[in-house]
Amino acid sequence: MANRASRVVLLDLDGTLTESAPGILSSVRKTLEDLHQPVPDAQELNRFIGPAIMESMHRNGLRGETLERSVKLYRRYYSEIDTFDDPQQPGHLVPGCLYNSVYEGIPEQLRKLRDDGYYLAVATCKPEYQAGPVCEHFGIDAMVDAVYGASRDNSRINKDQVIRYAFENIGFDPEHGDKAVMVGDRWTDVDGAIAVGLDAIGCAWGYAEDGELKEHGAYEIIQHVDELENAVEQYFTTH
Repeated sequence: MANRASRVVLLDLDGTLTESAPGILSSVRKTLEDLHQPVPDAQELNRFIGPAIMESMHRNGLRGETLERSVKLYRRYYSEIDTFDDPQQPGHLVPGCLYNSVYEGIPEQLRKLRDDGYYLAVATCKPEYQAGPVCEHFGIDAMVDAVYGASRDNSRINKDQVIRYAFENIGFDPEHGDKAVMVGDRWTDVDGAIAVGLDAIGCAWGYAEDGELKEHGAYEIIQHVDELENAVEQYFTTH
């Protein structure tokens, strides 16, 4: 394990490993409708994918008690209440987190990366108590070495905080030659990586807006899932 953890690939979840928009956006809509708040247009709704839910609700004008209620209600729709029709089993209701699917080709790419000897860890701004069951449901937990996420109490919500938390648990130590790279589809992944001194490989198949990953300083942007293993190999070969 020590040798594998010396080369760490941190993987975002939503928009990188899973096509999670249906469940996230449906949960956001239900939350705002219940609170009698306006539902934003499609472009703004898309911005809910990536950042912490509290940050996104605040950006859309919710404050104080309403903001707190929105986070609690969203989390219920997303992870507790069977509300949405399961696309894999029509007629079967699931919470928003399971209204979701793994991108085609991701299992094969993760298998190759593990065979190459990398330590793979999910690092997501989704609360860890939500991320864990999602990864278990779709079998991602068996494809990676660990799953790290935000805290339930909102004390750890930003990507740089999640990365530091992951490193603490992994025992990552760059002074002993350990190296890592972040893989993700949104500006939050790039900014979080840069904040802790890492590079980020951007995934264009996710939910980034045009130019977003480049503007925030992604080291490289890959267009297709099947480019992932090669991009990681090239990165570690040159760093």
